[in-house]
Amino acid sequence: MPTIVIAYHSSNHHTEAVALEVAKGAESTGASVIVHNIENPVERLWSDLSAADCIIFGSPTYMGDVSAVFKTFAEQTSKPWFGQEWKNKLAAGFTNSGTPAGDKLTTLQSMTILAAQHGMVWVNCGVMPSVYTGDGKNLNRFGHYLGLATMSDNSPVSPTNPAAEDRETARQFGIHVAQATARWASGQKAA
Repeated sequence: MPTIVIAYHSSNHHTEAVALEVAKGAESTGASVIVHNIENPVERLWSDLSAADCIIFGSPTYMGDVSAVFKTFAEQTSKPWFGQEWKNKLAAGFTNSGTPAGDKLTTLQSMTILAAQHGMVWVNCGVMPSVYTGDGKNLNRFGHYLGLATMSDNSPVSPTNPAAEDRETARQFGIHVAQATARWASGQKAA
């Protein structure tokens, strides 16, 4: 089974709640998932990232981009970048903020550029907005395709913050990324 590492930053636990839902979705496919809060990294962070078949990046959207903590992490990836250690791994990303749009696309674009510089292959959100499917579940309610985008208000994390439909979208995103990773990893091993 593929190994997926979720490397995220979350200052108020909202993005962390999303990360954990993404992990649940990926784990439901049988993938091995390791979740790292990059603000307080453990010693094995870099070895886990190196061994992963896929890295899912996560950051809140602050002032129209990734958080400063995530940007510091991105800059610290220069050592694996120089050796192209992550080349041909899959990558995906998610973000959370307090508004439906809030320039989340810029945050996702920052993550895709980071992945591209590492020679990684990007996996999109993979969850059609319910407004088009008519399933009544309100999934991908903001219509983001590049990656997962969710919303929470400033109140503490709860079963309704981030919203239940965003949590389910996060699980579906995790499933999509894990399935893509399984296909990619089996193809890489066969090649």
